[in-house]
Amino acid sequence: MNLHLSIGPLVALIAGILILIMPRMLNYIVAFYLIIVGLIGLFGRNLNF
Repeated sequence: MNLHLSIGPLVALIAGILILIMPRMLNYIVAFYLIIVGLIGLFGRNLNF
């Protein structure tokens, strides 16, 4: 079995779970998510696991 994970959807899933668990941290979670997605966009999509 071959499992291919991409970092973008994984970060989105973790951010969504954290927002559900800790809604007061919404600003920090969104900021962290945007920084990660921006870095992935700048450095390419070859950051696959």
